[in-house]
Amino acid sequence: MTAPETMQVVRITRHGGPDVLERARVAVPTPRTGEVLVRVGAAALNNTDLWTREGAYGRPGDPTALSGWRGPIDFPRVQGADVAGRVASVGPGVDESLVGRRVVVDPASYDADGPDANPVGLMGSERDGGYAEYVTAPAAQVHDATKSPLRDDQLAALPTAYGTALGMIERGRVREGETVLVSGASGGVGVALVQLARARGARVLAISGAAKADPVRDAGAHDVIDRAQDVVAQLRAAAPGGIDVALDVVAGDLVREGLPLLRDGGRWVVAGALGGYDVAFDVRRLYLHNTQLIGSSMHTPAHFALLMDLARRGAIDPVIAATFPLHQAARAQEELARRHHVGKIVLRP
Repeated sequence: MTAPETMQVVRITRHGGPDVLERARVAVPTPRTGEVLVRVGAAALNNTDLWTREGAYGRPGDPTALSGWRGPIDFPRVQGADVAGRVASVGPGVDESLVGRRVVVDPASYDADGPDANPVGLMGSERDGGYAEYVTAPAAQVHDATKSPLRDDQLAALPTAYGTALGMIERGRVREGETVLVSGASGGVGVALVQLARARGARVLAISGAAKADPVRDAGAHDVIDRAQDVVAQLRAAAPGGIDVALDVVAGDLVREGLPLLRDGGRWVVAGALGGYDVAFDVRRLYLHNTQLIGSSMHTPAHFALLMDLARRGAIDPVIAATFPLHQAARAQEELARRHHVGKIVLRP
């Protein structure tokens, strides 16, 4: 498979609104030792694209500082963490039989080798990502999906949203028969949480806007809680015996109000702060009831390998809300920010 010399990309040269996304023609990158070059078939959008573009992550000790996922961004930066495509070429030291394989890229950079390493960087933030026709990636983080029945757009929906969701479920030790709360259930991670928790045999209570209740139920929620009404009262009615695990991408007041709903030994897993990051709650809810508050950032290599096994078996069915051509990346991000959709928004080169 021969790659051209140049390619189209969409990149940012500074932090700001959708207007800072610019189209450019650049050289196709050459895979270095241990890397592969992937021809992008589809690239999915995530909230991290918006926050990286805006510089909204802050820094330790300075939450208002402009920053990428793990620190200052080296501009220009091609955005896009989630990539599915085909291996176009390989760098030195990489098995040439990978060329032509249909693959999904694990977008994380890890702090160590081994199955339980922690993510410390992200494609599209700490290195160039998939808003492009081609992207390089470490060969060890390219997973063969040739036999998967999922389409490229569905495969591209997996890495960040489903990886984050599976990381939350694994760290929260969700078990069959447990009652699980999912916040932000109509978003990319939320839909993934509903599907994966249901597949694990949990009873799923999903918080969503009323207008999106039906597709959230279709994803697998047993009950949908209307976020515009009294959430705590609805949860008490739906789960009078309490909640075993909360899988939360909203945080804010929900943490304070929801912690008393956990059963003794329950787990509250947080992987986002759409409702606010400055949270106050009564710590007695933790130590008097043996409950746990768990932070979850993306996935480990072991989690991602498990996710890819599910993808190869077609055991998950990612929901695609809309598809945009690459040159309309700014419009796609605007649509993502409106949050009128259910599922994932995807770019096609």
